Amino acid sequence: MSVVTRFAPSPTGMLHIGGVRTALFSWLQARRHGGRFILRVEDTDRERSTDEAVRVILDGMRWLGLAEDEGPYFQTQRYDRYREVIAQMLDQGLAYRCYCSKEELDAMREAQLARKEKPRYDGRWRNSTATPPPGVTPVIRFANPLEGEVVVNDQVHGRTVFQNAELDDLIIQRSDGNPTYNFCVVVDDMDMGVTQVIRGDDHLNNTPRQINMLRALGAKPPMYAHVPMILGADGAKLSKRHGAVSVLEYRNEGYLPDALLNYLVRLGWSHGDQEFFTRQQMIDAFEIADVNKSAAAFNPEKLLWLNQQHIIRAPLATLTAALAEQLAMLGVNEPDPALLNGVVEALRERAKTMKEMAASSLFFFRDPVMDEKAVVKHLTPDARAVLGQLRGALAEQGEWSAAALHGLLNDFATARGLGLGKVAQPLRVALTGGTVSPPIDATVAVLGRGRVLERLDRVV
Repeated sequence: MSVVTRFAPSPTGMLHIGGVRTALFSWLQARRHGGRFILRVEDTDRERSTDEAVRVILDGMRWLGLAEDEGPYFQTQRYDRYREVIAQMLDQGLAYRCYCSKEELDAMREAQLARKEKPRYDGRWRNSTATPPPGVTPVIRFANPLEGEVVVNDQVHGRTVFQNAELDDLIIQRSDGNPTYNFCVVVDDMDMGVTQVIRGDDHLNNTPRQINMLRALGAKPPMYAHVPMILGADGAKLSKRHGAVSVLEYRNEGYLPDALLNYLVRLGWSHGDQEFFTRQQMIDAFEIADVNKSAAAFNPEKLLWLNQQHIIRAPLATLTAALAEQLAMLGVNEPDPALLNGVVEALRERAKTMKEMAASSLFFFRDPVMDEKAVVKHLTPDARAVLGQLRGALAEQGEWSAAALHGLLNDFATARGLGLGKVAQPLRVALTGGTVSPPIDATVAVLGRGRVLERLDRVV
């Protein structure tokens, strides 16, 4: 049987790293077994769902490269199908109309609590022959089995048993005619042939009800894997201060998608002592049954380290595209492709994020902002005179490569009895505006002859 997984986020909040890890696990499981991965947006909560959250889900999945094989499906576009199934369930006695008012339900709950019982709907309309009260629009409830048990052989948590006597009759359609989350999930998983449901363990208590509905509808329940939540480093539930922000914020902060996925796959899953994974290595090694059942802690320093490792190893084209995007945020549009390539090669081992790379490389793309302290210290009259002579040597230089320029600068300094620093640092300030840059020979090579001579003319 082909593996079919799905990622089904609700657009009631932004897609953050907890959801991304669930999406990743589902995507990897499908890719590992040559199956299909479905993207489904569960937007039945119309009051809380937002267009912005939907955009972040779709854009985030595109940026991460977690391409779906089917979808995206939207539950709000499937209402006719849900109503069809509800009508079928009513006809077959699998569901019934409940006319309880809010006041009756509140009174029922209070009486149960007073008797120290678990609050639950008591099924009073399940087999009722009473005349429906006038003016009351009913909800529709699933007639959950009254006896027996539901065994969930969870791929992460193991065997979990639920007694049907503890499960009340779930509302599957509200009085306003809208189907409920738990019911829509069941119909979608059935219709889409989902064989493995991978989701957060906060959904574990929904699973026995969903299994009962699937069986009532004659469908085979999928396998379930409820993955543990991600905690902050302090052990608290992940929040914005820990990094639970929109996934697109990580793009804006200069993280590479492969680095973020590499980090998230290691939260609760391991493959020996391996820390760095390419996308293909994750696909080859991942198995959902190997996920740990205990919660994992989010470590931003580890993520930053992994991002740097991916920057060092990433294909040039990946980094130039990411750098161009970051530069555009800083007002540098359509930079010279050759210059982009040179900057990436000069800075890829120095930058932890692409945002950092962009900020530290601005002087390559536009005239530098001069650091006054560096100017006073390094661009003295004597230093300017030296730079004037160096300008002539650079103008006559034939081969314009880092190695050739390194030899020129060494020979130039030696011929004048100067240490290389007495030449390199004034040159660096003149070209970059400050005292920090890649090695001066690489900086000069990447800037190109025209920019170097122009900037030296301005300083001298």
